[in-house]
Amino acid sequence: MSRNPPKMRQEPLPGTEKTEAELNVEAEQLRQFIEKVERLEEEKLEIATLIRDVFAEAKAAGFDPKVMRIVIRQRKMDQREVDEEETLVHLYKRALGMLV
Repeated sequence: MSRNPPKMRQEPLPGTEKTEAELNVEAEQLRQFIEKVERLEEEKLEIATLIRDVFAEAKAAGFDPKVMRIVIRQRKMDQREVDEEETLVHLYKRALGMLV
């Protein structure tokens, strides 16, 4: 004996101006967005692990990961911003007596 699916309401649902069919479509779209973000979060974790591995490899080769992170950050900046940052660091060090 086959069962017929329940008929969807054609009039707006209480508290909304949307029909049940419209809300089902929106729910499907929302589910797709959420699943996409979840997949991207998984990929982000995988990439973070790969980056940690590269830093560990560089450290084993004698490079300082902290300094590498500074260089990577500065490479994203324009030269004026880098010069300004370095000038301020130099000024602060001099003010604290860290430079001779």
